[in-house]
Amino acid sequence: MQPRSDQRVGLAYGFAAYTMWGLLPLYWHLLGAASPSEILAHRMVWSLPVAVLLLAVLRRWSWIGPLLRQPRRLGLILVCALVISANWFLYIWSVNAGHVLEASLGYFINPLVSIAFGVLVLRERLRPLQWTAVGVGFLAVVVMTAAYGKVPWIALGLAFSFATYGLVKKGIKLDGIEGFSAETALQLLPALGFLVFLALHGESSFTTGGVGRALLLSGCGIATAVPLICFGASAVRLPLTTIGMMQYLAPSFQFVLGLTVFHERMPPERWAGFALVWAALTVLTWDALRTARRARTALADAAARAGGAAAAGAVQAVEADRAAAAEKDKAAEAERAAAAAAARHAGGPTATPRSDGLTR
Repeated sequence: MQPRSDQRVGLAYGFAAYTMWGLLPLYWHLLGAASPSEILAHRMVWSLPVAVLLLAVLRRWSWIGPLLRQPRRLGLILVCALVISANWFLYIWSVNAGHVLEASLGYFINPLVSIAFGVLVLRERLRPLQWTAVGVGFLAVVVMTAAYGKVPWIALGLAFSFATYGLVKKGIKLDGIEGFSAETALQLLPALGFLVFLALHGESSFTTGGVGRALLLSGCGIATAVPLICFGASAVRLPLTTIGMMQYLAPSFQFVLGLTVFHERMPPERWAGFALVWAALTVLTWDALRTARRARTALADAAARAGGAAAAGAVQAVEADRAAAAEKDKAAEAERAAAAAAARHAGGPTATPRSDGLTR
């Protein structure tokens, strides 16, 4: 169990990570004059120097050699880079196109999509309440589709792309910073080539938008890496159930921003869809907490039984040692008595055994 002070530090890092992720729409909105594709390219290009700096500080280079000798893992990293690029682009576009609320819906339903992937792809078995949550989430999509007359493709695109990203990363087995570095390394050349193309055609906001915009575009790497670092520091200090509940902070911030800062419309049918999603997440979270509590109770009971068995074994060992010592004393007493009797029978003095096996 983590110390209480360590858990407080983990909570602070977790709140920092999810708050920064939740407030990212404000950053992308500041870059609204640039195209989503240019913002995405700068995010890729400037993320790699930050990743290399982190690796240098932490001295984590040993993973690179083995990875380069494993084509399958390299292929999976390429898939991850492509999927997360699509996710980033869709998110940046949705924010700057006035769809922050639908983007937040995508990250609200992402856990439900991840569960569905677990069943369909990994053949995992769900508990009844998990099935209920997935069913309610599907109903929410149906309600919003019927109300709008179209599928909420932005929300579904974000949810499915990020869930796919998580699914593929399970097969790579790299830590957060290492995986982030490998993915941004693959993203670098295409992104850099695209930025050079924009600059040659006079369409680059980085070169024509002034110092302020250039600094904001350069900061995309920091805006990407810092929340990831905080998340990694939180994940090693907190239980997964706590991390799972905290993940709803980011879309909650996005939802509030969509209502209060970007003033997007929230008609009754959208409220109904969000309400169903929130109900599904409530069921899912309650089931996760209940399962974790039962697991902790079972673990404590097993530890108590193991401790009782160990104590009983220790008592039995002490009793056995005592019995062996008593038998040894009896044998020694019998040996002394036999020696004395033999000496009397021979008519000589009593021979007292010495510790070196002789007599005196």
